[in-house]
Amino acid sequence: MIADGAPMAQYWRFKIREAGRSFFYVPARHQVAWLLFLYLIAAIASASAQTGGTIPNVEAIAARMAHARAENRARLRPYIVTREYKLYGKERQAIKSEVVADVTFVPPDSKEYTIQEIKGSGLGKVIIGRMLAREAEVTREYGATDFSPDNYDFRFVREDEVHGQRCYVLELLPTRKDKNLLRGNIWVDANTYLLRRTEGEPAKAPSWWVRDVSVAFVYGDVGGMWLQTASEATARVRILGPCTMVSRDVKYKITELVADANSAQTDFLEPLALIYPPTGDELTEAATWLKGVHGAPTKISRPGDERVAIP
Repeated sequence: MIADGAPMAQYWRFKIREAGRSFFYVPARHQVAWLLFLYLIAAIASASAQTGGTIPNVEAIAARMAHARAENRARLRPYIVTREYKLYGKERQAIKSEVVADVTFVPPDSKEYTIQEIKGSGLGKVIIGRMLAREAEVTREYGATDFSPDNYDFRFVREDEVHGQRCYVLELLPTRKDKNLLRGNIWVDANTYLLRRTEGEPAKAPSWWVRDVSVAFVYGDVGGMWLQTASEATARVRILGPCTMVSRDVKYKITELVADANSAQTDFLEPLALIYPPTGDELTEAATWLKGVHGAPTKISRPGDERVAIP
């Protein structure tokens, strides 16, 4: 009996162990699966936290921007850029005026321009001439318009992409009301800390003649220099009504002139900004243009001046 029973007891103990192993085997597989899942979630969360942690704070971004701009100014060389301007009225389909100008820059702060070609209304020459004159003036006062803590407070908005490049979008908060400062956003390249794009409106209305001004600037590499290469501005001009000015750089000639050190360059144009009241001849020309384009009244005036009759 004992001899015969022993194998039976061993048999049942074996079956119990086998059943127990089978019983715990299935939950173990689920446990491994859950552990792998939790590990994956933890890994993703960690990667996400590390990615988020790579975004510097605003102060660090501003400091790196300043360093990148200083390095870029040190690389600036004398150049001549041929720039094309197109002036549109209320409708964007028809070009009212086209102007081609050569702008000569010599570091650190010299800009001169020459109007090379005019098509359509001569009013384009008046407006663009004033824009270029103002651009030259602001270039000489670079420190007053630079994207620096002296002129702006910055607020981080989000991350974005411009032409496939990762950028930090910062809100521009001018420290004072100045027509040469912008209230808007800048797109800062996350690798180089140079500007990719700027959008905004003047912190102060440029003049009585212009309102609802909105501008956008695009930047790019030109022979190792990071420059503004295109712009678009919209505004309502009291005489002209809604206007849009689009500019783009057509070609560059990097000259062999000897340049001073510590180059300085402004990032701003003042589009459509009739800073100074136009002369009687300019008003007459504007009225003539409006009469043919918008059906304007036969007389127009400017503040503190007599009415100017259309011939």
